[in-house]
Amino acid sequence: MFDWQDLRYFLVLARTGSLSGAANELSVEHATVGRRIASLEATLGLKLVHRLPRSTRLTEDGMVVAEFAIGMTESAQAIDGFALRTSALMSGSVRISVPPTIGNFCVAPYIQEFRERHPSLKLVMSSTPEIAPLDRGVADIAIRMFKPQEASLLSRRVGAIRFGLYASRAYAARPPAQWAFIAYDASLDHVKHQVWLRRFLDGRPIVFETSDVVAQQMAARNDVGVAILPTILGERDAGLVRLSVDDNPPDAALWLVTYPDLRRTPAIQAAMAFLAECVGREPQLKS
Repeated sequence: MFDWQDLRYFLVLARTGSLSGAANELSVEHATVGRRIASLEATLGLKLVHRLPRSTRLTEDGMVVAEFAIGMTESAQAIDGFALRTSALMSGSVRISVPPTIGNFCVAPYIQEFRERHPSLKLVMSSTPEIAPLDRGVADIAIRMFKPQEASLLSRRVGAIRFGLYASRAYAARPPAQWAFIAYDASLDHVKHQVWLRRFLDGRPIVFETSDVVAQQMAARNDVGVAILPTILGERDAGLVRLSVDDNPPDAALWLVTYPDLRRTPAIQAAMAFLAECVGREPQLKS
């Protein structure tokens, strides 16, 4: 039996038409997509894609497999929706996926309030910079830093993350021409403020890369360099100062996302209302 994750990568590749497009959507390296596709081809004993210099094109077998796969995805979503719709009680678990900063500073501090309101309902939170695939049951609800393009998803804007350049007080005393920078690793090069940073560098070096925003914060506090941090994180840290620049990093809108069928269930409604309330409490995240 093939690995469902291999099939999911293949579906994204089929939709985007290139390894780079699939890698950006899945927030992984190009090589990871390539390995997944190769694994699926080996398991099925079929050649699914023609690998061209700047794009990929499905073979005839690939087009047939893609059609089957779309049907399987729709069936999986239907099963998830049925399971939640048939349980009208406010009990069980709701899986949420949120950016780490939102999870740490906006959601976790208020979990006890949620428990008091809904003592039989448990939140299971995944807090990573990667995009959780709602269509595979990894999460029932997500907060994403971009508006999802999938027509089957229900989404609404609940706020925005703002960013600034931060450094230790000692480092901030250096002339801007002597700044070095802390950044995300290459897997997050598609993120808007990372794109902005690479333009802002103007020949100055990146000396440390990590996908962990708290690690960036700690490095900046210890004089490693200048980091782009969410203001909700940077403004709370007395060990950092915000640097004044003419061109500020772009905001990232926050979108609350789920499937319409799930949205009708009491448990999902309660969890979505809680998440929107958590974001709305934080002045740094106001739209």
